[in-house]
Amino acid sequence: MIYMADTANIEELKKLYYYFPLAGATTNPSILAVEKKPISEIIPAIAEVVGNGMMHIQVSSLTADDMLKESLKYREHFGLGDNYYSKIPVTLEGLKAIRMVKDAGINVTATAIFTHQQALVAARAGADYVAPYVSRLDNISSHGIEVVEHITKTLNHFQLNCKVLAASFKTVDQVHRIVKRGCHSATINYALLEALRSHPMTDMAVDTFTIDSKGIYDIEF
Repeated sequence: MIYMADTANIEELKKLYYYFPLAGATTNPSILAVEKKPISEIIPAIAEVVGNGMMHIQVSSLTADDMLKESLKYREHFGLGDNYYSKIPVTLEGLKAIRMVKDAGINVTATAIFTHQQALVAARAGADYVAPYVSRLDNISSHGIEVVEHITKTLNHFQLNCKVLAASFKTVDQVHRIVKRGCHSATINYALLEALRSHPMTDMAVDTFTIDSKGIYDIEF
């Protein structure tokens, strides 16, 4: 299980990368829009923080040909390498684009996935990651955790070279449950990453240790 940061806020990303063992960062048009900065400015800033970590950048084009052009342009413009993943929604044109972008030597994350079959088709098309939306599925009574579990089991069963990158979380419990079901990775926002790390009992224990260490830990460093 690996964690990625689902944010385009540079200050949040810097803090997360300072403390957390993250594997990369994911973005989409909605995340970028929150920052009110053009993609030409924000992607280089994210890349500087992420370093060799994965960069998942979503296309905005609607046709397969344009998705390919956009993916190629981002790789060239931002000087990205094997850590770059083009995020492509699983529309009809998107499925076609997945094959085209893979043939061009670019990694692909198939996104906006809401069903088990969407994920399987995307994986067969060549996607490296498939990104089901957990909370959005829960919001329409479609049991996001179960969908993630079914996708994960199917990819593993058929030994497909594709992994699940679960997205769209509202609670730590959702993250906990997809981990228990064998999900390969998750992209999580700043607040939830901090929440899943913290616990009041940990803080209480550290406070006690600090008090008890006085006068006992006498070796200077």
